[in-house]
Amino acid sequence: MLQQLSGPQRSPSPVSGNVSSNQSQVQLSTPWRSLITLIGVFFFWGFVAASNDILIPVFKHALDLEQWQSQMISFAFYVAYTLGSLLYLGASALWSGPHHDDLISRWGYGKALAYGLLVSASGTLLFIPAANQASFPLLLAGLMVVGLGFSLQQTVANPLVIMMGPAAGGSQRLSMAGGINNLGTTLGPLLVSYAIFGPMGALDATNSGGNGAPGATGADSSGAMDLASVQTPYLVLGALFVLTALVFYFKDFGRPGKAEETEDSSTTSSKEKDIDHSSVFGLPQVWGGMIAIFLYVGVEVATASNLPEFLRAEMGMPVKSLAPFVALFWASLMIGRWTGTAAMIKDGFGSLSVEVSQWMVRLLLPAAAFGVFLLVTYLGGHSPSEHLPYCLALVILILGDALSGGKADRQLALYSMLGIASLLYGMLAPPAIGVYALIAVGLFCSTLWPCIFTLAVKDMGSSTTKVSSALIMMIMGGGFVSVFQGYLAGMPAIRIVFQGYLVGIPAIGIRGSFVVGIICFAYLAYYALVLSRRGKAA
Repeated sequence: MLQQLSGPQRSPSPVSGNVSSNQSQVQLSTPWRSLITLIGVFFFWGFVAASNDILIPVFKHALDLEQWQSQMISFAFYVAYTLGSLLYLGASALWSGPHHDDLISRWGYGKALAYGLLVSASGTLLFIPAANQASFPLLLAGLMVVGLGFSLQQTVANPLVIMMGPAAGGSQRLSMAGGINNLGTTLGPLLVSYAIFGPMGALDATNSGGNGAPGATGADSSGAMDLASVQTPYLVLGALFVLTALVFYFKDFGRPGKAEETEDSSTTSSKEKDIDHSSVFGLPQVWGGMIAIFLYVGVEVATASNLPEFLRAEMGMPVKSLAPFVALFWASLMIGRWTGTAAMIKDGFGSLSVEVSQWMVRLLLPAAAFGVFLLVTYLGGHSPSEHLPYCLALVILILGDALSGGKADRQLALYSMLGIASLLYGMLAPPAIGVYALIAVGLFCSTLWPCIFTLAVKDMGSSTTKVSSALIMMIMGGGFVSVFQGYLAGMPAIRIVFQGYLVGIPAIGIRGSFVVGIICFAYLAYYALVLSRRGKAA
């Protein structure tokens, strides 16, 4: 069975076949030391993905890039996942050998994970010449190599987490790994910002002009200083990649075996029997789901990566002050996922009813997750009190979670509409208030991946892996949509003379560019309400 994590680390990977016979037996206990080491790589994925949103304004300012050019950071990183999957499939066809289904089967899980970590480590080395030479192409190349390694790591790590312990607890272990990933997305922007700018208040107040924009001196204005500082966190991360690779290289986790048909035909659902597996991609729930994954990852990444430009252009905020807002966006995914666990409560706590127990979890966990964000913000030298108004968005999330009842189609439709409302309010409200509406998009994106995934593979039976692989390929939407929004944000006003009349089209600007996310959410709602319920090929 294929398992997944939500969000762009943010991409799950299919299990390439069943595990070998000695591993297919249910483990009676969880090897916690190995599991904790393994889920460390989930932290790496989240750390790098969220830190990219700090690199975008830093390189944009230092190299005087257009907004769409700065979005190539997201493009290079997320397209690397798709490119990595294609390279892996091609390499498996050429070099897996006659007795193995793919390269992971040939190498084993441990060595395959080690190779992926070493590929990512080599990518971090490119940050040295990229910073020293102020080379944007070298930075993009480094991020792409890091992403290529992540692609292989995800293919290995997700099924390993499921395998390491009793089968019944596989989803809980994967959820725990997802929580570690969310910790990386929350800490990444703050730590990278700290490495570049130091603690808040360490720079002289003269660094900012009267409107709060970067002044003529200090870290914000010195491109060489900013870019040189970028090296440190990524080289430390690269060293951690190498050390972790050594651990996995010499540890035997077994290997996948050849896929076998284990499903009893007598238990196959009537819907699955009606599916023509040779034309499964003609099903609206499948091709529609592929588009939905593309746009879901797109709106999530595009909103986060264009948020710093909104803060700079609309609020006059210096680059060194952006990290807490970016971190809050990614922390919102953690808050939303923790809130969503309420639907998993099937037994009451003590003498409490199931409904009361669910509400306890629904209220306490988002508060705890928000508290984690406030704590790391304070430790990073920023003021956490300015983010307290965000509690209103948490109340809306809690009510939305209760209304959805944990049903995939209902939650996808409801959260998509709430996402549209957040973007509209963020575009129309005063920036000081609207920025929190834009950040709230993270809350409503938090559980959309599992919703889309569940709807797309429903009743696919033996075609589940095929459909899942196609869905994972579509994570490249994070790169394409973010670049497109950046391009719209930087478009100048257009003036056309038509039959003697001057027709003007005003510049969209960064604020208006968030209409791209509204279009994405509108499609996701359509998929939830219409396409996902069509069981026949178009």
